[in-house]
Amino acid sequence: MKAVVLSCTLKPSPAESNTEMLGKVVVEALQEKDVEVETIRIVDLHVPPGVKTDMGEGDQWPSVHDKILAADILIVATPTWVGHPSSIAQRVLERMDAMISETTTDGAPVALNKVAGVIVTGNEDGAHHVISEVSGALGDIGFTIPGQAWTYWNQGPGPGPDYPKTGHGHEWSRTTGRTMAHYLHGAATALQRSPIRPVTQ
Repeated sequence: MKAVVLSCTLKPSPAESNTEMLGKVVVEALQEKDVEVETIRIVDLHVPPGVKTDMGEGDQWPSVHDKILAADILIVATPTWVGHPSSIAQRVLERMDAMISETTTDGAPVALNKVAGVIVTGNEDGAHHVISEVSGALGDIGFTIPGQAWTYWNQGPGPGPDYPKTGHGHEWSRTTGRTMAHYLHGAATALQRSPIRPVTQ
């Protein structure tokens, strides 16, 4: 089984990402279940705005798209900015919009029988709003979203320390992250064993 994590931090490598640090909890829990996991930091790539799978010369999104299609589990990991997903997360969802009309060789939607979840970090409130926005979009694209397929961390209202600089809420976020991994793996396993058949007209 394969999983891909799309890291939507605004920080280019090698800067430390709070979101990826929390994401490692989920990654490690999936790896314990023998899932092959790859994390892609989108800001390090040239991904222009648009709603097509390939926006032309220099566009690096097609390679990301191929990895999404090759995976059984997709995780979108995003910080919270002004109460919303990062601009990188929004761009990812806009580029994935093209997948709604894409089908496999047997006519099935390309996201059918794939599961997805969300990781959110941020110093201000709004995590549930961000989870709802991203999960709703992934559902529209065709992914199956299991119950509690998310984890988040935030410091609370007002400015405060980043994720690695405080122990506040870490245990809850870790426990929730491991639960998220368990449910994603369980749903993906069930869909492998008994896949949903595409609607035929």
